[in-house]
Amino acid sequence: MNYKEYIENINNKPDGKSIEPVFKNPQEKYISDYRVPSGCAVFGIIDETGRLFDGRMVIEGIAMMHDRSNGLGGGFAAYGIYPEYKDDYAFHIFYNDSFARKDSENFLQKAFKILYMDEIPTQKLRSISNPPIIARYFIRPKNIFQDLEKFKNTDALNGDSISNAEDEFVANFVSNFNADSKGAYIISSGKNMGIFKGVGYPEDIGEFYKLDTYKAYIWTSHGRFPTNSTGWWGGAHPFGFLNWSVVHNGEISSYGTNKRFVSGFGYKCTFSTDTEVLTYLFDLLVRRQGISIYIINYILAAPLWDDIETLPENIKEFLKAIRIVYAKALVNGPFSIIVGSNNFMYALNDRIKLRPLVAARKGSLTFISSEESAIRKVCKNPEDIWNPKGGEPVIVFLKGKEPLLNTDAELEQKNFLESINCLPDSFAQAIK
Repeated sequence: MNYKEYIENINNKPDGKSIEPVFKNPQEKYISDYRVPSGCAVFGIIDETGRLFDGRMVIEGIAMMHDRSNGLGGGFAAYGIYPEYKDDYAFHIFYNDSFARKDSENFLQKAFKILYMDEIPTQKLRSISNPPIIARYFIRPKNIFQDLEKFKNTDALNGDSISNAEDEFVANFVSNFNADSKGAYIISSGKNMGIFKGVGYPEDIGEFYKLDTYKAYIWTSHGRFPTNSTGWWGGAHPFGFLNWSVVHNGEISSYGTNKRFVSGFGYKCTFSTDTEVLTYLFDLLVRRQGISIYIINYILAAPLWDDIETLPENIKEFLKAIRIVYAKALVNGPFSIIVGSNNFMYALNDRIKLRPLVAARKGSLTFISSEESAIRKVCKNPEDIWNPKGGEPVIVFLKGKEPLLNTDAELEQKNFLESINCLPDSFAQAIK
């Protein structure tokens, strides 16, 4: 069924019931009036001390930008919410029906040891209709865990090697599950974190999931629906993959190129939206290829060639090499994103800042938002507030979790910073 037929089918059903999957909200008319690419809202908070706080503050912040949303998508990512299972993977799964759930759980049990499972607590709201079955699982990879157990006390494998192998196993499982499974989607698959999303305004989604009962040290949130598809439960933001979560305001015009790039490394884009490919780019570049989070902006929002030419020779060659090698990872189009991970929160604009992004600090808290008003709603007197420039990242680590630099690396970074300050545009401060 094509898009026009789908709209006509929805508008002409006398009983209001949909023959489409339960992920789609049958009560909404997905007409072009709802498609406002600039209208998204993003909001994030991190306490760099690791102090846990409940979801009320992030709900208030995103609710302040109600008019930037449209009721077809909202969601939250929270880090630190499952301390009792902090070393195990937490899967949040949407099911179309009980048959999909039964088939999927049989499949899960073949690959994982399920430590605990339940349905995620929710409450009925008039504003939230037709939700899927929403289940939660705390699991460990079964086969790889058993195979590697005998190596744990030897020099053959260390803890990082085992963790990396398990992450790769889970990543492949989730990618294939979402691509091949019918009527089921894994929307969250990290450790000590979870994604809560659906069709509705974000403040209603927060109430639906009872997020005021959860405590986390990082919260991110989003209002609206995926840019290039209709509003549906699986397509709402944040998009998650392992410990990554991404919320995004804008529209990626390079989506096709970026999608082909990550597909070449085995990623399967199954949610029909540009935000999904951003999530895979971070996983590929940072987790799999080990590129420093400090220079990811020079790949995703690379300086213009003319600006690169103004730099000292060694820095010029470095940035040229990045642009050539990772040409297909360059993200074109208007965007502002907030990325969550277990140890940090990261925010980035497109290189000419076509979408708004505001940052603020007070004490150990850092706020990122589409609008300053949302920050001031929850933080009356911030100590510092600023507008990050185009291509300039905001990176806040948990204390003690910052990447370590050796002496040579520190010297190289110092030289790089001094040279990069020669840039005539917004990239001058990009990695400070």
